[in-house]
This record gives sequence, structure tokens and C-alpha cells, in this order.
Amino acid sequence: MKVDIWSDFACPFCYIGKRKFEAALEQFPHRDQVEVSFRSFELAPDAQKNTGKDMNTILAEKYGMSYEKAKQMNDQVTLQAAEVGLEYRMDSVIPTNTHDAHQLTQFAKQHGKANELAERLFKAYFTEGLDLGDHPTLARLAAEIGLNEQEALNVLKEASLDRAVTDELQEGARLGISGVPFFVINDKYAVSGAQPSGTFLGALQQVWQEEQQQPLQVIHGEASSNSGAGPDSDPSCSDGSCSV
Repeated sequence: MKVDIWSDFACPFCYIGKRKFEAALEQFPHRDQVEVSFRSFELAPDAQKNTGKDMNTILAEKYGMSYEKAKQMNDQVTLQAAEVGLEYRMDSVIPTNTHDAHQLTQFAKQHGKANELAERLFKAYFTEGLDLGDHPTLARLAAEIGLNEQEALNVLKEASLDRAVTDELQEGARLGISGVPFFVINDKYAVSGAQPSGTFLGALQQVWQEEQQQPLQVIHGEASSNSGAGPDSDPSCSDGSCSV
């Protein structure tokens, strides 16, 4: 079973949703047969780096509300994060463009460490107040999970994986994904948002049952005259297929 998680590192509900999904996966009897992949999505592709603004100001400007109201909303998100064991420090978050962080994720994916990097980047952003738009910071975080720091820095400097990020962004657009987190199971089932763990568990169980019960669809076509079937050929091979 395959689960693609479309998310952005600047999305507070993506980290919360990640924890809720992980809790569900832990209860899923067939979890060892589930392949999880993080996919790129940018909530604010035009976001600037080094703005000097805090998260409350960014939120207030985006939705045309007061600073106090924005802070109340971020405080509420902090409480929701705490419910799943996450420590958010929204006043310390450094708003930035996350495109380079997604490039680094593509680099980690090449080395089978995308999931580990996703966890590290989320924590760096929401708990530690680190700047995910800063290349040395990103490279250091990559090194912490076992990737080569200089190689990571080169990838970011040369933007060599920009195309891979763009491809995933376009794929998300084709799927009609307009908000994250967005979980796609086996390319045909979806769960939107940071749903309760029970919802994720139910989805995993339902998909598993449906996939196991679905019979194989055999497509019959005309066997080629030279397929090997004939009076002098192996009797176990006929109609273009072989059986034991």
C-alpha cells in the first residue's frame, strides 16, 4: 500500500496531521507493507525570505486581521499541536519561502531519507525557530539525519533538483489539491486535512480490505500464431501464457 502525503513545511496542520497519521499507522496491522512518501506543496510560492516579520504579522497581513487576532489563532494552533505531543513556538517561527526545503527533500529522497528529513524540517521550523530559507541551515539539518552536508549545500546552490519539485507541484495541481495536508492512498483514495487518527486508521483498513478482495482482472486477447503454442511446443504454455 502506498501513501503520498502532500504537505508544506510552513503548514502547522501538516505537522499535526503527520503525527495523527503516524498514530493511526502504528495501530494498523499491515503497517510494514505501507510505503509513505512526502510530496511537495507550497502554500505561499511567492513568499519572501528575510522579511523580518513574525508569524503573527504574516497571518494578520494575509487575512486582513489585527495582530492580536492573528496571535490568538496561532495560540489555538499551538494548543492543537500540544494534543499530539508537539511543542509549537509560533512567536519564534521565521516565515520564509519553502521551495529550497522542498529541493532538499528531493535530495533526501534520492538517499531514502525523505521521511526523516521531513520530520527534522518540521521540528526545526515550528519548535526551534530555524530559518528554512537559509542554505547553510538546511544543509546542517540534512547532515543531522546522515546526509552529506556539502552535497546538500551544492544541491541548494545549484538548484539542481528544482525540476523535481516543480513536477510534484504540477502533479498536485492536476490532482486538484488546493490545501494540505492531503493524503493519497494507492493513487485513488484521499483524506484531506489533519483528521483524527481514527479517520486515518479507518481509511487504511478500508483500502486494505478493498484491495485484498478485488479479484484480478484478466484481459483476454487473441493468441499470436507464433506464441509457442502448438502440437510440438511445451503443453504448459498456450494462449500466450505459461502455467505450471
